[in-house]
Amino acid sequence: MSYFDAASAAPLHPVARQALSAALDDGWADPGRLYREGRRARMLLDAAREAAAEAVGCRADELVFTSSGARAVQTGIAGVLAARRRVGRHLIVSAVEHSSVLRSAEVHEGDGGTVTRVGVDRTGAVDAQAYAGALRPDTALAVLQSANHEVGTVQPVVEVAEVCRGAGVPLLVDAAQSVGWGPVEGGWSVLTGSARKWGGPTGVGLLVVRKGVRFAAREKEEFGGLPAIVAAAASLRAVRAEADREAVRLRELTERIRVRVPALVPDVEVVGDPVRRLPGIVTFSCLYVDGEALLHGLDQEGFSVSSGSSCTSDTLTPSHVLKAMGVLSEGNVRVSLPLGATEEDVERFLAVLPGVVAGVREKLGAPVAPVTLVRDDVLVVDALGRRCPIPVIELAKVIGDVPVGGTVRVLSDDEAARLDIPAWCEMRGQEYVGEEPADHGSAYVVRRVS
Repeated sequence: MSYFDAASAAPLHPVARQALSAALDDGWADPGRLYREGRRARMLLDAAREAAAEAVGCRADELVFTSSGARAVQTGIAGVLAARRRVGRHLIVSAVEHSSVLRSAEVHEGDGGTVTRVGVDRTGAVDAQAYAGALRPDTALAVLQSANHEVGTVQPVVEVAEVCRGAGVPLLVDAAQSVGWGPVEGGWSVLTGSARKWGGPTGVGLLVVRKGVRFAAREKEEFGGLPAIVAAAASLRAVRAEADREAVRLRELTERIRVRVPALVPDVEVVGDPVRRLPGIVTFSCLYVDGEALLHGLDQEGFSVSSGSSCTSDTLTPSHVLKAMGVLSEGNVRVSLPLGATEEDVERFLAVLPGVVAGVREKLGAPVAPVTLVRDDVLVVDALGRRCPIPVIELAKVIGDVPVGGTVRVLSDDEAARLDIPAWCEMRGQEYVGEEPADHGSAYVVRRVS
């Protein structure tokens, strides 16, 4: 079995396992106590904090450990917003932030605050000038991920931090995906991370608040997971020691996937920035494929991957990241290689992928939606009640039945169609006219160009 989902949770690093075992013997007591066992635990905690601070590039007294990366994000956002309430209640986030950031933004809005969500380009990157344009006199905080968790695009943190600093606004950076690869550059004010992303144990996050940043009183640090904290700090130091060498190796392997998948599988869009990206992540979307069926097929072949497309899950909505980028969401696959992933694993993945995709497409291609000729140059495809990727499949089947300049109206009540039909037009060189109201769902109008 090849585990290719390290962006969700990296396998426990051997150093973390060793440190965890050792800390269970000496780190079980309350480090706040003055007796011998407590003092021993305090020494372990202080050493872990020093090691983590060195890796992050901050002072030890600026860093605290939390119960998770999400908890660090929530505490960081709430702490700055509360401390700067007199300045204002305006929050800036990007449209592709992690769900923990977006949930905090929704909570802030529910409490009477205001939020500006900055858009991204088709690679998933923000523009620093867009953050500059979003700044207001009442802006209390700006938030930006260091790199995207779904497509691996690295964000311009240095430039955004400079813009925010010039306006006197603190910038919180969610560094969950990147901190294992190196320190985050730039004049950020608050930083968060998650141990499970770099090969540490679950249940440990870190929160860094720079000296001088106004911040509401922190909660008491959670010492119940001291052995896990020790293991997290030890593994962070270990992966950093390997990072430069592994980055070169994994970047070559993911580049191999980026180049060869479109050559091996027709109708594929590779998404994310081709250059400014994390070493181990590559993401692509396949037309006419059910994302969950594709993941199940790859799992049966021995590959654990993830998908940003949730159009066949209970929510029936596409990934907010892919939606913000305006790229295809159906048949989405994220490959995120762990440390130590081999060339043989990648070659085997490339060998089985075409057959898995072809099998899913064959299963989904059989049914044909009813098609009604309305005028000589207009076709209506009734895909109501049918889920991603069926509306796009049926559009592709009939586009050749109308003359150049003619249109197809696709009726659909699937939320994913709002993203996937324009993305299909972009890929196939057809004109997306727009969305129109319909008796049920929406009508997506496409004009044949060639």
